[in-house]
Amino acid sequence: MCSHYQALKEQERLQRLFLVQPPADLGKVDMWPGYTGTFVRAHPQSQVGDEAVPAREALPGLFGLVPHWSPDTKITQYTYNARSETVASKPSFRDAWNKAQHCIIPAEAIFEPDWRSGRPVPTRIARADGEPLGIAGLWSAWKSPQGEVVHSFTMLTLNAAQHPLMRLFHKPNDEKRMVVILHDDQYDDWLNARPEHSKPLLRPYPADNLAARAALGPQTTLF
Repeated sequence: MCSHYQALKEQERLQRLFLVQPPADLGKVDMWPGYTGTFVRAHPQSQVGDEAVPAREALPGLFGLVPHWSPDTKITQYTYNARSETVASKPSFRDAWNKAQHCIIPAEAIFEPDWRSGRPVPTRIARADGEPLGIAGLWSAWKSPQGEVVHSFTMLTLNAAQHPLMRLFHKPNDEKRMVVILHDDQYDDWLNARPEHSKPLLRPYPADNLAARAALGPQTTLF
């Protein structure tokens, strides 16, 4: 499960690679649950036929999905990842899934603990070509007791027991999981997919297209 990632810090890079107008503030770069970062979704009016309306938009949101029924935003500490196997039925995520509230979370890298030495070694995992990750997610809009609309998002995950790279992380007896990383040419497919067409897009990203190295100490490539 991914609770820590590095967001894009350059507005030009977000605009060029994700084809969106960046928000004035991209939020934090070093992202943890409950922090505000940037996510990308289909523009709500993108299907009206107006060429002036962009296909996508970028918004600030909390890392950790806040369902409409939550009394506050503390739930973000538990809803930053959604299991693809149960996302359609879990109360925290099923409304966003059934409404196809798909989003993409731009990230330079994610971080996972490598326990093979017997202790956790924070490990930075990124695309081998240096381009940012586009992580498949869901978004939600929550209204606070004061009437403020707060956007939030979660990352979708898969079982990684057979993945050559991602199976190496987490404690030995923990289930191996990985976030869903989309290929560049899948971005529009994901953002516009209906619920019944969504699951086929949730596939493991090839290990050969990823690179991992220790995040602390000597910058040694591990994989």
